[in-house]
Amino acid sequence: MSATPPVLEVLPRDLSAYRQGNVGIDYVHRFESGRPGPHVLINALTHGNEFCGMVAACELLDRGVRPLVGTLTVSFANVEAYESFNADKPFESRLLVHNLNRIWAPEWLDGGQDSPELRRARALRPVVAAADHILDIHSTAQPVAPFWVYPAFERNSRVALAIGRPSVHMVMPQGLGSGTPLIQHGRHGDSASDAGAAMVVECGQHFLRATSDLATGVTRDFLAHFGLIEGRPAAPGPQRRYELLETRVIKTLEFAFARPLIGFEVFAKGELIATDGPDEIRAPCDECTILMPARSVIAGREAVYLTRPIADQPQ
Repeated sequence: MSATPPVLEVLPRDLSAYRQGNVGIDYVHRFESGRPGPHVLINALTHGNEFCGMVAACELLDRGVRPLVGTLTVSFANVEAYESFNADKPFESRLLVHNLNRIWAPEWLDGGQDSPELRRARALRPVVAAADHILDIHSTAQPVAPFWVYPAFERNSRVALAIGRPSVHMVMPQGLGSGTPLIQHGRHGDSASDAGAAMVVECGQHFLRATSDLATGVTRDFLAHFGLIEGRPAAPGPQRRYELLETRVIKTLEFAFARPLIGFEVFAKGELIATDGPDEIRAPCDECTILMPARSVIAGREAVYLTRPIADQPQ
């Protein structure tokens, strides 16, 4: 399933200058305006090889961006995985032991297991809990159109639609189905809570310069939307939204897609998408659109997201 090695237009930079934060947690920096306003968290490197978030976070810190109102927190999450990057194996520094974006539930955070990711999530728990609004910056293994990912709460869709880029949305009515991501930790995963928006932005292929450029732009749009910096996003164009139906996880080393996929391919109801040992994965509906197909076969990792277009697309 592995494709041609990617072109590495963006590589890691030394983050040691940002190790000592100002809230008692490594790689976490908080800036208070002294004026009323929301607390916005910009989170980078939830996965160690997703460099666009690193570029966007460094841009804020390098330029000395400070909030006009409220509070800005900038964090680098899985720096241990990031520092393990090997250009000959660029996808392997995604994580060390656990997926840092699937362990934000009490059974993981309060459980007895240990790993670099669990230790980091436990350290970051008060950082995530303190934020009103969260932008968690990610990228994709394949060069596909950028897209938002968020629980199907009106507070999330309102912000994504107002910002307008990316113009594609993956909306999760029932969560991810393969663990609890950072954006659904605590009150941010509760539709009835007073939490603000919490969303992932998938900015494009990990190592492309355009991906980092988009991450930087969306970060500024997000901060401007909440009034923390000056600026206003461009008027949004047509938007495409998809509803997550199922998340399939690889069960066997015999997993294989029925044809090469990179994402956003469309299948008719009943059409074969993949086989996993004796099991078949078939499209549950017409216009079944697949997102994030696995690049390599690793048992226990996500295989593919099965989605369908949401009928009432905003214009």
